[in-house]
Amino acid sequence: MAEPGFILPGRVFVDDRGRTAQLHGIGLQRIGDRWFAWGEDKTAGDRFTAIACYSSIDLARWRFEGDALIAAEGDIAPHRIIERPKALRRPDGRWVMFLHVDSGDYAFARVGYAMADRPEGPYEYVRSERPLGNLSRDIGVFQEDGVGYLLSEDRDNGLHIYRLRDDYLGVDSIVTTLRQQAKPDIGYESPTVVRHEGRYHLFGSDLTGWSMNDNMCTSADSLAGPWADWQPIAPPGAHTFESQVSVVAPVGDGFVYIGDRWTPDDLAESPAVWLPLRFDDGHPYLQWREAWSIEELNA
Repeated sequence: MAEPGFILPGRVFVDDRGRTAQLHGIGLQRIGDRWFAWGEDKTAGDRFTAIACYSSIDLARWRFEGDALIAAEGDIAPHRIIERPKALRRPDGRWVMFLHVDSGDYAFARVGYAMADRPEGPYEYVRSERPLGNLSRDIGVFQEDGVGYLLSEDRDNGLHIYRLRDDYLGVDSIVTTLRQQAKPDIGYESPTVVRHEGRYHLFGSDLTGWSMNDNMCTSADSLAGPWADWQPIAPPGAHTFESQVSVVAPVGDGFVYIGDRWTPDDLAESPAVWLPLRFDDGHPYLQWREAWSIEELNA
């Protein structure tokens, strides 16, 4: 367990109940003076039980806020794969949760939508879709000036950035589609995007299943591109310190890389790798730290 206020990369977080915080595949938002996080509850392995919600004042100590969404029937039945929970607050104040909804063989490949009046839920599941007919696996979200965007990995066509409908419950159009320069037949998965000094930075992970890889980043002046060549964000060969990006979050004056170190035989105990993310000449990079605090980021 972390000392008060200190984050220890490569370990699990323990919540206020003394249990391992189920923050896998996390979504994160700052709301008032607290961060709210939604994670995959992996206590039943890879099959769906719930999306857990937690809150924190320092990203080190976590209070369990309850299950934001629980298994039911249909798309969110217990035999389903439900991953990558992300949440955005619409301009009207309601919350929309986005989910990767899949079958055990990953053939369903859809994005799901759920709604709530509060960030912690409970969320009511609404529907799923293949956005504009495309496969949708790992997802991320981004919001700017009240406009919402969905980032979605489509195994057939690459990594799409979609503009969401005004109600956030579906996609309106494709902004752009990106592929790997080394393997142009595919894109990157587990996408997340931030804006720094007027430029957008898009992060992703290679398609290697549970195995870790060198996560990459590209940048552009517009979400529509053109996007620069992909570059690693950690020392090449370090496999992003044995983790897979889930979110890069603005915190204080800087950013925090949030990744999962998947343990396939015990997914519920998969450690978290959270590190400060720095920019050098406009390029983001990570350095390993044994312990750190968000106070370093003036948060």
